[in-house]
Amino acid sequence: MLKITLISVLLFLAAYKLTAQESTASKQVSSFTIEAPQLKTTKKIWVYLPKSYAANPEKRYQVMYMHDAQNLFDKKTSFAGEWEVDETLDRLNADVIVIGIEHGNDKRIDELTPFKNEKYGGGHADAYLDFIINTLKPYVDKNYRTKTKAKNTTIFGSSLGGLVSFYAVLKYPEVFGKAGVFSPSFWFTKDIYEMMEKAPKTKAKIYFLCGDSESKDDDVVGDMEKMYRLLDENRCYCLHLSKKVIVKGGEHNEKLWRENFEKAYLWLK
Repeated sequence: MLKITLISVLLFLAAYKLTAQESTASKQVSSFTIEAPQLKTTKKIWVYLPKSYAANPEKRYQVMYMHDAQNLFDKKTSFAGEWEVDETLDRLNADVIVIGIEHGNDKRIDELTPFKNEKYGGGHADAYLDFIINTLKPYVDKNYRTKTKAKNTTIFGSSLGGLVSFYAVLKYPEVFGKAGVFSPSFWFTKDIYEMMEKAPKTKAKIYFLCGDSESKDDDVVGDMEKMYRLLDENRCYCLHLSKKVIVKGGEHNEKLWRENFEKAYLWLK
């Protein structure tokens, strides 16, 4: 009896391990690799195509460029749970193509930070954005049915990805007309505030989100609210081009971003 029980437990654990390793990405998700000469590497790119894509060969779609692709679609590749971007967009029957760019592992800080930090280094986001704008986007626009103008192009990320997304709409307004800025790491550099203060009036549509329990060391809420105020000074609040959401009890993790992605997408589209 004991032997049967042990065998059952071992079979259960083996099945659980196998299940845990299975991909959770939907059938709408595929991937490809592309040379990134600006970064001196090769990038894996994840692509989400809407459910209507195959059935509508003449239709063109808005595009959302998202960072940290490992965490967007698949629990198997995620660091601490996925965003469930594909499941959410499938459920909404959303008409959007998502291009997920895998981060560069130990190069992530370099890629996603526009200015250098004395302690953590970084500051090479211009090369990363150059890759997106001049290598990846032309490839995507050539191989998929996209709407190419800035008003139809969103850049979206969390943490350092939120920082670089905000930077992108300020510096490249002719490319990115919308941004999802989740839990932005504005603490990384004060230069981003100075850039905002000196920026021309931006017409970008921006969705800010963070949780009020993100960090005891970094004032994520205060930093985000400061940037939101500077943005209000840059353009009239009456235009309703920005939205700010602070989630009670929200922590700096995929759970917060997953649970709020749908509302952000619907507001930005």
